[in-house]
Amino acid sequence: MDILKCSNLTRIYGTGGGKTVALNHVRFSVQKGEFVAIVGPSGSGKSTLLHLLGGVDRPSEGTVEVGGTDLYTLDEDKLAIFRRRHIGLVYQFYNLIPVLTAEENIVLPFLLDSRKVDTERLNEILSYLHLEDRRMYLPSQLSGGQQQRVSIGRALFTHPSLLLCDEPTGNLDRKNSEEIVSLLKESNRRFDQTVILITHDERIALQADRMLYMEDGQILRDEMIRQPCVHSSEDPAGGLSGVRAASVAAERSAKVPVGQNFSMSDAQGVCAGLQNQEGGA
Repeated sequence: MDILKCSNLTRIYGTGGGKTVALNHVRFSVQKGEFVAIVGPSGSGKSTLLHLLGGVDRPSEGTVEVGGTDLYTLDEDKLAIFRRRHIGLVYQFYNLIPVLTAEENIVLPFLLDSRKVDTERLNEILSYLHLEDRRMYLPSQLSGGQQQRVSIGRALFTHPSLLLCDEPTGNLDRKNSEEIVSLLKESNRRFDQTVILITHDERIALQADRMLYMEDGQILRDEMIRQPCVHSSEDPAGGLSGVRAASVAAERSAKVPVGQNFSMSDAQGVCAGLQNQEGGA
């Protein structure tokens, strides 16, 4: 089952002689449970693509469907709610609220929606991230690797349809980078979490099931690295049969050519600013 579909996705900045085509009629789909890496040189359109997939920016042309919902038919308020509930975002610089504890940062999407926090889910996430003894720490009291784990916990807390990661290891040393990639792989397996990861490091990209190579705002290659454990309506027990999986891989290859008082209103404002501060790549 396709959890993500984008068609003719285009993003143009500026007008006239100053026009820049950051993304040029991109189309692809991702199945539920896949782990996809997007690679390419700086300026190839990777981050621009991720922001459009996550509903952080709006395209000049084209559509993005997440779980059957066309993101850009929603008004800003409905899009913000959909994003909080169905899309998890992990950035290079963590984007944690500095005056909230690790625990409070993780449950922030629920607080913003005025929903009751699922303490069982919170404890599960803290245990999974090995942060039980750091739950009451502020971001400034955590290491870079621990802060990124909190960021991942916040993204996973709502059981999102998509987990979108923009260079999540870019600000970490090798040891912490390996730990973060292992956590993402484990979330993919343990929670059947669909993950899309941007990275400039091909060594990290090779940990994914599938790799998309971008250049000049286009996807030039779509390569299956290993068979993902994806769910399908054709196989209710979980996973595709070998024949069906091979068919999906072949179909994809054919489609893609080579070539401190802190109020909730304060939190909402900070989150909006954080979502929009990431620059395109």
